[in-house]
Amino acid sequence: MIGRLSGILIEKNPPQITLDVHGVGYDIDVPMSTYYHLPAAGEKASLHTHLIVREDGHFLYGFLSQDERAAFRQLLKISGVGARIALAVLSGLSVAELAQAVVMQEAGRLMKVPGIGKKTAERLLLELRDRLPKASASSGAAVALPDAGSDIMNALLALGYSEREAVAAMRQLPEAVAVPEGIRQALKLLSKA
Repeated sequence: MIGRLSGILIEKNPPQITLDVHGVGYDIDVPMSTYYHLPAAGEKASLHTHLIVREDGHFLYGFLSQDERAAFRQLLKISGVGARIALAVLSGLSVAELAQAVVMQEAGRLMKVPGIGKKTAERLLLELRDRLPKASASSGAAVALPDAGSDIMNALLALGYSEREAVAAMRQLPEAVAVPEGIRQALKLLSKA
């Protein structure tokens, strides 16, 4: 399998690029999140890749970070999600935003991605839980809420609230709330319901 390629970026035609690696040109499909961060044509680029071999050809997909590639691979494992839909998801949402949408169970956020309907969005939320890579410091992706959000969620679940109640309360919390304050506010919201 081809896991990583480094070379000179020859061509950029969204969503495909051509990378010259020692005289061999590789056509690579990339999500728009990667595309926008690539250097200009003629400059050196390095991508983490995923190769798919099918009856009708070999298809190479490239990503700037290992987190993006890992998320792409997790998306491919979901029934009904192919490479095109996985690329569309990663073009519409960063890995951190996707992880946050899964933690917060925000189907509407996923449905904004072209090609994702209500059933597919719900399947993604269900099957991606606990599967997405943690955002690493090296990728530059930072998730403001999921770490605190998961702690708040676990506290609410431990106190006997259903997952639906906990998610509904968490949606009403401020974006960068600290864990103790988030638990207090969520309990206030739940006591009013």
